[in-house]
Amino acid sequence: MTQTLILFSFVAYLAVMVYIGYYYGKQKTSNSAEFYLGGRQLGPLVAAMSAEASDMSSWLLMGIPGLAFITGVADPFWTVLGLGVGTYLNWLFVTKRLRAYTIRLEAVTIPEFLSKRYHDSRNILMCIAAIVILIFFVPYTAAGFKAVGTLLNSLFGYDYHASMILGALIIISYTIMGGFMAVSTTDLIQSIVMTIALVVIVVFALYEAGGVDTVIDNARQLSGYLSLTDSYDIAYGQSKPYGWLTVCSTMAWGLGYFGMPHILLRFMAIKREEDIPLSRRIATVWVFISMFVAIAIGIIGYSVAKAGIISDFHTTAEAERTIIELSNVLAENGVLAALIAGVALAGILACTMSTADSQLLTAASSFSENILQDVCHVKVNAKTSMLVARLTITVIAAVAVYLAWNPDSSIFNIVAFAWAGFGAAFGPVMLASLFWKRTTLSGAVCGMVAGGVMVFVWKYMVRPMGGLWDLYELLPAFIVSGIAIVVVSLCTAEPSKEIQEEFEASKK
Repeated sequence: MTQTLILFSFVAYLAVMVYIGYYYGKQKTSNSAEFYLGGRQLGPLVAAMSAEASDMSSWLLMGIPGLAFITGVADPFWTVLGLGVGTYLNWLFVTKRLRAYTIRLEAVTIPEFLSKRYHDSRNILMCIAAIVILIFFVPYTAAGFKAVGTLLNSLFGYDYHASMILGALIIISYTIMGGFMAVSTTDLIQSIVMTIALVVIVVFALYEAGGVDTVIDNARQLSGYLSLTDSYDIAYGQSKPYGWLTVCSTMAWGLGYFGMPHILLRFMAIKREEDIPLSRRIATVWVFISMFVAIAIGIIGYSVAKAGIISDFHTTAEAERTIIELSNVLAENGVLAALIAGVALAGILACTMSTADSQLLTAASSFSENILQDVCHVKVNAKTSMLVARLTITVIAAVAVYLAWNPDSSIFNIVAFAWAGFGAAFGPVMLASLFWKRTTLSGAVCGMVAGGVMVFVWKYMVRPMGGLWDLYELLPAFIVSGIAIVVVSLCTAEPSKEIQEEFEASKK
């Protein structure tokens, strides 16, 4: 009976998502501009929650609680603080300027904006930007599909691979039908479901753990578990220092926001400039609250595990199932509890779907609009362009399914790498493009390439050395990209008078 009620909640939720895609596919989406930006008609609430829901992938309800469960407070706390500050600063500085600039240049994708910003007649920057999006969005999407497979496998015992494919098909269906407006509307609904999931689970878990005092007492028994300057090392059962260099490295997660194409698209699609302050407040408050509640779920989950109510996890990948097991326990408390648990578990799907759909849409626009039409000069009509976009979404999803085939991979680690790639490749270039008139095309190209390449170099060649080199790859790659932009721009001829006039006009 319990499983049936949970399954009912799932099916009802997924049916609503697919219907929204069908509705916008029939009513709203008639050309590629509508498909990718929704005609720039997002209101303040939808813009804010769509941006943040597309950001908060499965790592919000699975990755962060799992990390907190295993390592304690420090690692997730500094990560969350960096992300919260990054969210606020991104809305404060980038939104208004990017929206105005893209409207003036009539750009509907980030690669197109960069190309028009520098009058890149050969579309070099556009091609590189589109390729970077394709490279890093595939593993990011794979993390979402893995979360779906893990969820359905843990709940119902369904085959992991079949579950993952089913989730991918549903996400693909409403994305290709309704485009941007379908994605943004479903993101708003998904953010509400995610909020319900967080509140319900943290309250129930606290009750099962025996209250706040019990949770604190259990956590204090683990050395460094509640410290902000130490972290608990489960392998040795003792604390290890969490120094200032590690804090800076972890907080560098916040730098990634300046380079997230799927979030930046929401800024471009806001209907009115005067709506931006309200959107910023809504987004920032929701991000801080939701992420700190996610940390609390992990800490409380440890006490619930110690009481023998859920599994006692020993790796981050295992601990990412914390919220799933807590929901299963909740579902054993009657019909109403089972339905509530179903909604909470649908929140995990919401996290996954709200990010995966945005990533698929952005990647599709990069290929069909930027690479195929702008770089390769393949001329197609509006109908064919949308067909290509939908085929691209399907192909990218298939590759992501392949990458997520291993059920033992960590969602948090996959997201961390993709986040670093976008933050380092796009972040410095976007900031320079919006705020430094002297930036040149050569500087932007070198900065994007340097940032993207350094992510791989630092991750696989430098960071394994350990010690002072054990930094999150986003921080050094972001710095290298910024230096490359400044040095190369100053060493090349300044932008044309026309480019500089466009830059100044976008500030008004």
